[in-house]
Amino acid sequence: MILNASQLKALRQRNDEELRKEQPSYGYPAQTIRDLLHTIEAAKKEKKKWQRLAQERGSVIEIMKKTLEKEA
Repeated sequence: MILNASQLKALRQRNDEELRKEQPSYGYPAQTIRDLLHTIEAAKKEKKKWQRLAQERGSVIEIMKKTLEKEA
């Protein structure tokens, strides 16, 4: 299942409330959900980092192509 930003926000709020209560509830433990949310945030940061790197590489390749075309 893919969650959008508002669903992630609602899940984070609900999970924070459960962590404050410290009462067992049905489903996954609140700590597990918290860990999953941290993993999602880390994956988003990595994705952004790799996108920036790809853009930088693309711009360098374009510069190299233009330079080679000028020399030829």
